[in-house]
Amino acid sequence: MGIIAVVFILALAIGIPIAFVLGISSLYYFLFLGNIPLSMIGQKMYSGIDNYILLAIPFFILAGELMNRSKITDALISFADILVGRIPGALAQVNIVASVFFAGITGSGVADTAALGSILIPAMEKEGYTPEYATAVTVASSVIGPIIPPSVVMVIYSMATGESVGALFAAGYLPGILVAFSLMVLSFYYAKKNNHPRRTHKIPMKEVVYTLKESIIGLMCPVILVIGIFSGYFTPTEAAVIACLYAIIAGLFLLRTMNLKEVFDSFLSAAVTSSVTLLVIALANLFGQVLAIERIPSLIANFMLNLTSNKIVFLLMVNVFLLFMGMIMDPGASVLILAPIFLPIALTYGIQPLHFAIVMLVNLNLGLITPPVGTCLYAAAPIAKLSIEKISKAVLPFIGVELIALMFLTYVPELTLIVPRLLGYIY
Repeated sequence: MGIIAVVFILALAIGIPIAFVLGISSLYYFLFLGNIPLSMIGQKMYSGIDNYILLAIPFFILAGELMNRSKITDALISFADILVGRIPGALAQVNIVASVFFAGITGSGVADTAALGSILIPAMEKEGYTPEYATAVTVASSVIGPIIPPSVVMVIYSMATGESVGALFAAGYLPGILVAFSLMVLSFYYAKKNNHPRRTHKIPMKEVVYTLKESIIGLMCPVILVIGIFSGYFTPTEAAVIACLYAIIAGLFLLRTMNLKEVFDSFLSAAVTSSVTLLVIALANLFGQVLAIERIPSLIANFMLNLTSNKIVFLLMVNVFLLFMGMIMDPGASVLILAPIFLPIALTYGIQPLHFAIVMLVNLNLGLITPPVGTCLYAAAPIAKLSIEKISKAVLPFIGVELIALMFLTYVPELTLIVPRLLGYIY
């Protein structure tokens, strides 16, 4: 495994995409180190994606593409302005609240960054915010996307561990709101410190009614999904298909902001994005087989149990390790490899599995905004016309408050468990 680790690190260091890093490391093991038939490579890759629940991923990605092209983003931003536009640092607050709304539609941090950033980063610069600050707020709030359901990474976690997708979705609401609140508090502080502008005039009631009418179409999508999934009327995969159908109807007939060409382009873009995600899943499953053959999960479990018997210390150690892994690996790949390793260990410490799942997912999602792999940084850079280094430096304070929120989630389990308990997922 030392040789595999060297191959893995070298492949990452020279900029090879994480899917191929996993594949190269696994292939090296099967060719030179393991006395295993090569036919297992294809079998394990196929079995990694031969799962009904994974159908939800391309459909949720497609729903996000369709919603974005339907210009629903504009209405959600206007609605967020009505809610928080008079708070100091108005556009920063609008940016964060809009991310909360948009999270309930796409479930993707990168989609959040691209959709909201293209509108709000230029708007914030025009209002006098520095480009670095505007980009940092946009990137930091995009972490909310994969926390508040629907969430692609939650679907991947469910596939890796067998945890209920509905339970994971239910557990994500309060953590997502907590992260958003932490960002809003920091934005308020910076607004007071740097005298950031805010909206001082009242919005006419006629305009408020119009904005609510426009935004309700977008806001109804997550409402339909939540009611359908939690009531048991349809599965998360069926919910994803319904979200796509709703988005097409909204774009073509209700809002009339989308044409058939844009529907086709949405399908094409979603297919490309989904293929990348599923390739990562397939190769992560293959790499997981290498770890299983070498008994790495049991070695890590014994090491942890021998190191400490204290649950608090264990959770701190896991958080530090996951933060590091989030910096160098895609959240989906990390979940597939690490969740089957750490979940059984967490159970031996008496940690509620749903609580541990959300701690792990929130932690790894922070990797979306940390270099060198942070995909949201790369999505924001061309929009803001800034270097990755400048964005990374500007986003550090926001990462700091998100880490504080993560500590609350880690050591106050009820923040995660209260909603699933109310909905009957746990007792």
